[in-house]
Amino acid sequence: MKGSVQYVPRKGMLSTMSAGGAEEDIPLGERKTVTDFCYLLDKSKQLFNGLRDLPQYGHKQWQSYFGRTFDVYTKLWKFQQQHRQVLDNRYGLKRWQIGEIASKIGQLYYHYYLRTSETSYLNEAFSFYSAIRQRSYYSQVNKEDRPELVVKKLRYYARYIVVCLLLNKMDLVKELVKDLSDEIEDYTHRFNTEDQLEWNLVLQEVAAFIEADPVMVLNDDNAVVITSNRLTEGGVPQLEQGMIVGQLTLADALIIGNCNNQVKFSELTIDMFRMLQALEREPVNLATQMNKPGTLESGEKPTKRENPHKYLLYKPTFSQLYTFLSASFKELPANSVLLIYLSATGIFPTGRSDYEGPYDFGGVLTNSNRDVLNGETVHKLEHTHHLSPFNTLNDFFSSSSSFQNFTNLFGQPLVCLLSPTAYPKSMQDQSQRGSLFTLFLYNPLMAFLHTCGLSSMRRGLWDKCQDYLRKVYRDVGQLITRARSIDQAFLQFFGDEFLRLLLIRFVFCSATLRLHKIFRETRNYPETYPQLPKEDTIENPLVQKHILELASMLDVQNLFFNSTIDDY
Repeated sequence: MKGSVQYVPRKGMLSTMSAGGAEEDIPLGERKTVTDFCYLLDKSKQLFNGLRDLPQYGHKQWQSYFGRTFDVYTKLWKFQQQHRQVLDNRYGLKRWQIGEIASKIGQLYYHYYLRTSETSYLNEAFSFYSAIRQRSYYSQVNKEDRPELVVKKLRYYARYIVVCLLLNKMDLVKELVKDLSDEIEDYTHRFNTEDQLEWNLVLQEVAAFIEADPVMVLNDDNAVVITSNRLTEGGVPQLEQGMIVGQLTLADALIIGNCNNQVKFSELTIDMFRMLQALEREPVNLATQMNKPGTLESGEKPTKRENPHKYLLYKPTFSQLYTFLSASFKELPANSVLLIYLSATGIFPTGRSDYEGPYDFGGVLTNSNRDVLNGETVHKLEHTHHLSPFNTLNDFFSSSSSFQNFTNLFGQPLVCLLSPTAYPKSMQDQSQRGSLFTLFLYNPLMAFLHTCGLSSMRRGLWDKCQDYLRKVYRDVGQLITRARSIDQAFLQFFGDEFLRLLLIRFVFCSATLRLHKIFRETRNYPETYPQLPKEDTIENPLVQKHILELASMLDVQNLFFNSTIDDY
């Protein structure tokens, strides 16, 4: 049914006042235009607000609802474009209201990206957010004595910054942070509000987030290297012809951030931010067609998912984690893998002589509950204990030695990649800026340079190192597949491009830290469950030769042990 027939506008919508105070009749055509616009506007707000009530887990429940919401916003956006003059004259449409519609569309695309993991929708969100700034839709908001409108503008800036961070548009991020800072300063001076400290905290968080990523300055032109760390065409070594690997596909990933002091922005810790991109392909530009998401019918699935679906959980409760795990397993397709990335504070029991099970080795603190027992504080490890029922098709990333003793209850392929449980003193001070282990999985070259204390180089050397690392990846991949004593679980996962690249980067990380002199202080290195055959992979002479050659290219070979001249 037509909205103009069913919708009854609010009082006062369909008449205007002349200078003399008498009401002016609105022509029938213009009256219908205003009526239709009001209907679309109210319907869009109703549907948008309803998105908050949709469960974040599961694939089927939300698709049709998103489709209807996109459809209404498509009509609303086109309608205001086609009837702008009538809406300006008869409805009093203001530019900030157009900006609010565009902002909502940007939010829709961003949340559709979070739901589907299709990075192309990030570009769509960016295009709408960018248009708001370029067309100065919010420029007149500060002239109105309405703090709630200014808050809308501030929230728009915060959302725009998140999208730009995910698209690695760092120069634009710095501009937006400066704009946001100016807007917050003006807002707090004009209005005596209770949220001043909250907005100042937002500024501090985004500044710390930007600062957390190590940067590389190219000496040639003093430019900062901006790299994308998503999977690109040719970015992962191809399988050799005749190579026997599993056909499992990474379908879902739970990315959990629970480090107490780690920098974060918008419920994304720096570790979550890095792993999020490590599990995505480089986005492509789509023509901005807002009805594209709306064409997905309930229950319809793409023939091929370009990226694994991801759940982002910031400091989840046990019930939340358990619910998301259950929902993911329920909808996991056949021959698929669930990856669990868990970034949390390590905890290790001391002074215990009795052994009750694998969890007595320690774990990760995923719950803030504390019990006092015999005068000592004991941290609860409920989350770790309850992961075992789900280890059917899993690829765990954790930071706990307890996972070396993980019990595989169902005999399905299971691999745990484990970060070191301790870092050298010089590295521990930087833990709030993200895990070094995760940095290696996200950007191995930058992590390598970070361990060497390098922050600048010539552009030609940077490009040479990138090319050399691709050779290292290829050789490591061949060593993994040719290792005679390797556990078949590794080969089961090796057929998936994302998991293959992460396994290769893990070997590079572990081999680097074993050769690096500073890490000999702790003798604490990344480990796996089941164990990789070290002589065929991590401690293979070819891998060690590559690492020493890379160090030599960077003139930092003195930081590494050389098996031919050093006793390590």
